[in-house]
Amino acid sequence: MCASKMSHLYSEDESDLQSLVRQLLKSIKERIISAPSFECAEEILLHLEETDENFHNYELVKYLRNHIDDVLGSVIEKETETCTDEGRTLVSGQDTQVQQVIRNIRESKEYKDMLQSLKNSMMMVVESLINKFEEDQLRKEELQRKKQHKQHSNYCMDNFSDIGSLFNQSYTFLNQEQLQIIIGRMDPSQPKEVRQDALHTLCCAPPSDVLNCEYWETLCKYLAAALSDPDSTLSDKGLQFYAKTFSTSTFSISREMYTSLAKHLESCFTSQQSPVPNLSFGVDITNPDIIQMLKKFRLLNEFQKEVPSFWIRHPEKFMEEIVESTLSLLSATHKQNFNTGTSNCAMEPVYFLALLDVKASWFKKWMHGYYSRTVVLKLLENKYKSLITASVHQCLNYFDSRNLEDDATDSLCTMFHHINSGQRTYYTGQELQYICFVHSLCLLGRLLMYTHGRKLFPVKVKNRKEPVSLMDLLVPLIRMMYQHPNTAQNGNVSETDSYSPANLVMEVLRMLCGGKECATECLYKSNIFDSLLLPIVTLLKGKQIISCNETVLINIADILARIASTDRGLSLLLFGETDNIGATNCPAHIIAEFTKCLLDEKVPALGSTEPSSALKGAFIFVCRQMYNTCEGLEVLMPYGLHESISKAWKKASSLTERIPTPVLGSESGSSAAQELQNMMILEEMLVDNLLHFAATPKGLLLLQQTGATNECVKYMFSRFTIKFQVSQCEKFGYEVMVTQLASTAPGIVALQSSGFIKALVMDLWSVLECGRDDTRMINPKPTPVEPIDRSCQKSFLALVNLLSSFQAVYELIGNLPLPNKTAYSLCEVPSSVVDIIDRLIIINSNAKIHSLFNYEHSHMVGLRLLSILCCNLDVLLLLEFQYSVSEILLNAQKENMREDLENPRVFIIDGLSVERNHILLRLNLVGGASERFLPPRVLQKGNDPYPWPLFSSFPLPKCYLHEPPKDVAPKQDNEFFKFIKSSEKQTGWIEWCKKQFRKTITTKPEVIEGNTLVELLENVVEYLSNNSSECFFRPYKATDTVVQHLNLSPIQQLGIKTVVRYGRFLGVLKSDSDKELAILLMHCDTFLKQQQVAINSSLCSLQRGYVGHDWFASTMFLIMSGDGERTLKFLQQFSNLLVSAFLWLPRLHCSIHLPMESAETGIHPVYFCTTYYIEMILKAELPLVFSAFRMSGFTPSQICQQWLAQCFWNYLNWTEIGHYVALCITLGPDYQVYMCISLLKHLQQDIRHHLQTQDLQVFLKEEAIHGFHVISYLEYMEKLEKSYRTSILKEMKSIK
Repeated sequence: MCASKMSHLYSEDESDLQSLVRQLLKSIKERIISAPSFECAEEILLHLEETDENFHNYELVKYLRNHIDDVLGSVIEKETETCTDEGRTLVSGQDTQVQQVIRNIRESKEYKDMLQSLKNSMMMVVESLINKFEEDQLRKEELQRKKQHKQHSNYCMDNFSDIGSLFNQSYTFLNQEQLQIIIGRMDPSQPKEVRQDALHTLCCAPPSDVLNCEYWETLCKYLAAALSDPDSTLSDKGLQFYAKTFSTSTFSISREMYTSLAKHLESCFTSQQSPVPNLSFGVDITNPDIIQMLKKFRLLNEFQKEVPSFWIRHPEKFMEEIVESTLSLLSATHKQNFNTGTSNCAMEPVYFLALLDVKASWFKKWMHGYYSRTVVLKLLENKYKSLITASVHQCLNYFDSRNLEDDATDSLCTMFHHINSGQRTYYTGQELQYICFVHSLCLLGRLLMYTHGRKLFPVKVKNRKEPVSLMDLLVPLIRMMYQHPNTAQNGNVSETDSYSPANLVMEVLRMLCGGKECATECLYKSNIFDSLLLPIVTLLKGKQIISCNETVLINIADILARIASTDRGLSLLLFGETDNIGATNCPAHIIAEFTKCLLDEKVPALGSTEPSSALKGAFIFVCRQMYNTCEGLEVLMPYGLHESISKAWKKASSLTERIPTPVLGSESGSSAAQELQNMMILEEMLVDNLLHFAATPKGLLLLQQTGATNECVKYMFSRFTIKFQVSQCEKFGYEVMVTQLASTAPGIVALQSSGFIKALVMDLWSVLECGRDDTRMINPKPTPVEPIDRSCQKSFLALVNLLSSFQAVYELIGNLPLPNKTAYSLCEVPSSVVDIIDRLIIINSNAKIHSLFNYEHSHMVGLRLLSILCCNLDVLLLLEFQYSVSEILLNAQKENMREDLENPRVFIIDGLSVERNHILLRLNLVGGASERFLPPRVLQKGNDPYPWPLFSSFPLPKCYLHEPPKDVAPKQDNEFFKFIKSSEKQTGWIEWCKKQFRKTITTKPEVIEGNTLVELLENVVEYLSNNSSECFFRPYKATDTVVQHLNLSPIQQLGIKTVVRYGRFLGVLKSDSDKELAILLMHCDTFLKQQQVAINSSLCSLQRGYVGHDWFASTMFLIMSGDGERTLKFLQQFSNLLVSAFLWLPRLHCSIHLPMESAETGIHPVYFCTTYYIEMILKAELPLVFSAFRMSGFTPSQICQQWLAQCFWNYLNWTEIGHYVALCITLGPDYQVYMCISLLKHLQQDIRHHLQTQDLQVFLKEEAIHGFHVISYLEYMEKLEKSYRTSILKEMKSIK
């Protein structure tokens, strides 16, 4: 029944069904055509319902659905009733009722009959469509053949009676005799009609026959004659043949045809017989002669723009002839021009080419590749320099013509709109001059981008006494930019505006800014800066510039910003061409002063209106390119731009709040909405620029003092979440600023409150446990081979950057317990650093193990993070105090043992046990590169893969304990020791002492140890503290308060154990030194509290005294061999000196000696002064090292802050630490900076290597510094002292 029904249906409605199928195929035609293979097309059709949202709207689908309902509707109802009546109960694991009904229907006879019937019917429809398609194709081909036969026969019938019946038939090929006859008919002596028909036949002949002609030279001659013929029809036929030859012939024929066309055009301008329009009369493009000339130039220009895409595949001679014929044509001058002035001369070839290709795109393409550029520049230099001379002359003539001062340029710019729209038929001489000026300017701009192009200057120009140099050309061009007021802002250039002088010059300047060499030779000159800044200087003097509006100033700012984004350009802006660091008339000062005036709205010469947000933003951005570097901030700091930007931002924020909420549909609502949008854009722009102060340590202090840190970090996070970080002219994102912020307590708190840290923690967790949302999982993830594999490396390093400073870690986890839950949900994602420690590091319960999908890999990442955190001794003590890390690790090692009858309690060696063993040793061993041994983390080949013993309890195995260094105490009768003990401390003693110290440490460094070192430090500090001119801080006397009843913090108590353990290893402490050190630290704490002020702050680190351990006091305790009283006396005298502020970090914690605005930030002078100069000098002295830090997202200030805070413990050997202390105290506090620079210089090869392996942060924090000796770099430090001491000491003394 079903089959008959279908058959009956299709016999009636087959044509309708065909149309439905055809409609479906048309709808998905594009998708099928784009399929790369038949199989892919078939796959598209099979999955059409899944991929096409309109699938169920197709008429064929609707038709089939209705048909299925008609045939199977009763069957479905019957099966459904049957299942319901039986009342089957379904147990777990059975099919649902719907599934059972579907299965029964698919097994029914009705369904199978319907399926077969549908298949047969659709095959009939498809076969019918295919047959119809093939019939249509055959019909089209037959019609095409008939048409071609008719056309071919007509071409060969008339006026060729001597060829006979051959030409009355259809032919495909021409032999040489036939071509000879046709060419003979093209002779200029033949009648015009004969020549036309011959050319027509030639154009329709196969190109291969014509190009292989034996009479090619004669043919070229006759073609040139046809081009020169006054008859337009004949000339058009000739051009048609040229065009066909260009598109179908070989490169040699194309070259000959092009050079022939170029020579013909050249003859038109050099011959007196050819009429060339006079420039002063303008040009009418409806004139038949002009039409023919433009057609020829159009064909020439099209080939010029096309040929660079393939001429590299051909011999160089092919390209040379094309280039030379072109340059020869453009250099051609009509004889009339030699005897007349500029205003009455004939038009030259460049005018016609400029009419067709205004911006010289042909020259841009020719200069793009080195292959062709070399030939072009060589020919310009040797033979056709007149073309460059004419272009320079055209630009300078336009500048001198006074057209810039009236409305002529406006009408000229509008003219280009009519050119492009085809509305103009006549161009005046002035308009032609402007078109040629635009062409010349674009040509010169492209030429100046290349070294050999710039070498063509200076050029001798007509009517000028001196040759025109690069500066003589560029300075007038820049002046054009602000002498014509009607220009468009950067990025909003309309088609008409793009031809204005200012925007044309801007295009050239932007091109020059894009290349290092061309920018250096063309733009990085004092003349250029003077020209760019002339309007600004005039406005600062209170004078109005009528022709200079805001848009011009914005364009100037755009160029200045591009210049400032390069190292050389920035140096010139800051210090001028002479690199005079103290100069106050450099461009940076002018820009900063003008920017401050804009922000304070004190530029009256701009008019009564307030400067626009765009103008403010443009100049702030220029300053931002400077103040986000250390050297730039140093120059701009006196202008207080951070305060001006902050005030402007607060004002904009308050105005935003006052604007009423827009009402939908009202006129006032639309204006209020626009006003609100503009104000929000201004507010966002100011916050963005304020944020970039955080790129340097000193800038971060200034940002914190404005009180806008939290808002800036929130803005940064909002851009971070949409992965939109980098602004114009900037190469890197926010990584460096995030790292700088994480180096300070207020910065890390701002990052936490913004959600930044939560996002990074969740990102790491998703990579380790969940997988990224945007990654399509096809196969299971491979098991990582490396502990930190590529998938999680970026997230891991981002977290390492955040937790690199003790201040950051303390603010995030200080006094916070671990959750230690009894159960963890698999959907529970960590959102804080404490959660990460709880879930990945301190895994001390089965609940934590079972909550991880990838336990071994995730725990390994956590242990690696713990290893890096513990490299900071203060963080190590904090983790040990709060979470008992050592005990947790030892218990984990105990649980990782197997019971064996032969070898009871044998450790299972795996990645986790090896990593825990490494961390336990790192926690309990202190010393430099040669003073402690940390076993590698990798297994070795052979029978014993890990020869180092694992342990689960203290003490450490003896194999990990190095022998203490041999105590080779210097003889007490050495000359240096005698000098210190016996010399009277008269005026000039300190200079003599420095001289002797330099000599001794260079020749006999082993002398500066033990008692000699103690005597040196005590005598130098005593001398300086007794000299009022050297006392930087007001002296304080220690009280006689009994300190035994005072309590040290748990961190200090654990620190004492670490110090005593290291002192005993060095052999400088006795077994009962713990109490002595504790009393010393309590005395220091009491002494320093006298000089502290209570600060009302939410920062945890400012709630009480210094939260870390006093590593400098501990260092001095070891130097003094455990003599507490002697150490305390030294520290009390030492506290009067400037150097104490930078060596002894607790000295200035919440200190009354600091300005309150600095003390409230919680940022130590070591960070905002010492590390600030480290970054500045590193960029100048070791640029590759500085770049490595920038690219890694890590900062030199972060690692140096850690080195200095713990006095290089665990990084340098004890001898070098003693020399470091002696160096800074004896020679000056600025040697702290030089010491860090020397260390980075020593490590530069390793730094560059680990930049490539993308683990620079891990290397610098975990590895001790091997092979460094102070004496090896003393000469280098003295060199740095000569260059930077004055500025560094000035900055250090300004902390009060």
